[in-house]
Amino acid sequence: MARTAPAEDFALSRVTPDARKPWFGIAVQRFGQVSALSQFLLGATLGYSMTFGQAALALLLGSIILEIIMCIVGIIGQKEGLNTALLARWTGFGEIGASLVGLAIGISLIGWFGIQSAISAQSLNVLMPGVMPIWSWSLIFGLAVTAIVSFGFVGMQWLANITVPLFLILVGWSVISELSKHSISDLLTSPAPGPTMSVWSGTAIVAGGLIVGAIITADMTRYNRSKADVVKQTVVGVTFGEFVIGLAGVLLAHAAATGDIVAIVTSSIGFVGLIIVITGTLKINDWNLYSSTLGLVNFISTAFGKNIHRVSTTVVLGVVGSILAAAGILSQFTGFLIILGVAFPPIAGIMVAEYFIVKRWRGELDATRASGTLPSTAPRVVPATLIIWAVSSVVGYFVTWGIPSLVSLLLSILLYVIAGKLGWVRGVGRATTIQAETASAPAASATTVPTN
Repeated sequence: MARTAPAEDFALSRVTPDARKPWFGIAVQRFGQVSALSQFLLGATLGYSMTFGQAALALLLGSIILEIIMCIVGIIGQKEGLNTALLARWTGFGEIGASLVGLAIGISLIGWFGIQSAISAQSLNVLMPGVMPIWSWSLIFGLAVTAIVSFGFVGMQWLANITVPLFLILVGWSVISELSKHSISDLLTSPAPGPTMSVWSGTAIVAGGLIVGAIITADMTRYNRSKADVVKQTVVGVTFGEFVIGLAGVLLAHAAATGDIVAIVTSSIGFVGLIIVITGTLKINDWNLYSSTLGLVNFISTAFGKNIHRVSTTVVLGVVGSILAAAGILSQFTGFLIILGVAFPPIAGIMVAEYFIVKRWRGELDATRASGTLPSTAPRVVPATLIIWAVSSVVGYFVTWGIPSLVSLLLSILLYVIAGKLGWVRGVGRATTIQAETASAPAASATTVPTN
């Protein structure tokens, strides 16, 4: 799962120094992003197919990849005071490319929506066995969330305040209850209960589990006071989140001899745990659907100049996500994470290569930083960037050696630098930036309008 900011947050231009926040509070937000049901499921997936030592190594390597991406992208966001949606326009993607990044994020969130809906459907089937098939529960749960998002978030905040701490209690309760029945030393040394997975594949799904959150790191770090704060909050938040929740899932998978999160919770703490899983998933999925809708609406508006209705788009995407859940997307969880793990690192690679090495549009950001405004224009589209993104993702997916996420990341940096040196990195068309009246006004908008 990846959580993005609401629409009004994207309306900000540059964050001013007086709006910067202490790093620890943002580290807590980062920990909350990692310590979710999806991370628990990821840990159980690793534990079912790997020994404890192999799973711990995969978590370590995947976390290092994520933290490197988060730190570098986060430092750019901190220095410029820009969120990812705006920053991408001047770090290699242009206006349309940036909207494509948003669309890719939206598509991934619909996948998460289907996976989370399927988990709740399994829980509902356990609570009320034989009432209806699991695919029917998937549709009902997904459409229920769709209805809630269509009518807004009033009344949902109280649920979040209750379910987030309850989920952490659930993890602790599950671990204590289940592990008390087993020898810890046996679990630490036992073979994988299910079909084996390589450490490299495990690393790829760890990276894929939070890669979308890594790409949108600037949404958080633009509020940081220094580069050191970016590093501290990332290392603390991600390391604790990955290892506390992830390794708990690994141990429980070994203890219960399954990667089925519903079976694990049922064997540990019974129906109470299932209820918490359902309500927690509900809170996660409303954000998945809401943010996915924003990504699609923004893409259509930017690329085609068409304004589509948010509620209608929400309904369509909610139906699509519900159908994915009913069709069995949960069974494709590992493959889904592998795709995310190779498709999104090149986004970070291109941004890093442009900002620190090629610097085709770096001067425009430098010239406007002190005034707190945005550059007056942005490239409409950068064809070389889109080609590099696609090639790096495909190579990362089909390469059979090394860590796929790292391959796609490093290849995108290399290709972009080469393209920059050859003069192939250039924008086609220009988009004029409509500046906010003041950089510190939270309600001010900063959009771009195509000029040709």
